[in-house]
Amino acid sequence: MKGMMKDKVTIVTGGASGIGRATALAFAREEAVVAVADIAVETGEETAHMIKQTGGEAIFIECNVARAVEVEAMVKKTVEVYGRLDCAFNNVGIMGPIIPIVDCPEDIWNQVISINLTGVWLCMKYEIPQMLKQRSGAIVNTASAAGLVGVPGLTPYTASKHGVVGLTKAVALEYAKSGIRINSVCPGTIKTAMYDRVIAKNPEWTKHIVESHPLGRIGVAEEVAEAAVWLCSDLASFVTGHALSVDGGATAG
Repeated sequence: MKGMMKDKVTIVTGGASGIGRATALAFAREEAVVAVADIAVETGEETAHMIKQTGGEAIFIECNVARAVEVEAMVKKTVEVYGRLDCAFNNVGIMGPIIPIVDCPEDIWNQVISINLTGVWLCMKYEIPQMLKQRSGAIVNTASAAGLVGVPGLTPYTASKHGVVGLTKAVALEYAKSGIRINSVCPGTIKTAMYDRVIAKNPEWTKHIVESHPLGRIGVAEEVAEAAVWLCSDLASFVTGHALSVDGGATAG
């Protein structure tokens, strides 16, 4: 529905590429104002430029979500420029190497947890106070199908994404009576640069990955974007604390 996010001020982390870029563009299409945040400056600025080219309003903010001072500055900058914060899509994530737990170095564990889970926690920690001032807001956190089921070889990633699902539910309950809705999306395998890197190293996995999704294909970033925008919109006004699967049926069995 064109314009369903009209004039809503939205932060999208990880907006430089993949699901984040697709979601930033989808918010802009629905007439939201978008603060694109990412550690990747060139491609993050490119996303903001793409929005402006279509007549939308956007800024780019460089931000490492694993660093509290940068997350706080990201929210502060958004509010300084646009006066409020209505929505946030906390989307930054990394996968890490595919290795058994006994071979997983501690620094890899710490990195994945820091970005995928602590990063979401920090984003909400600094986004929610502004939303409390407004008595309204909607947040969507990117979890994963790996936040609902176990994935061997990806223990840090799986743990972090299960953490995002649990964190989302807990914080949704904390602020349900404050006019703030908080949900998560749980994508299955999505055609992004991350997927391409994995398949480039393991091309024989393609058939198995496709077959693991009952719809018979992997997803595209725009399909996750549509779910995220809907969850932030007033059309989802009675939805909070929910983990929405966008996975072609992969976790249904």
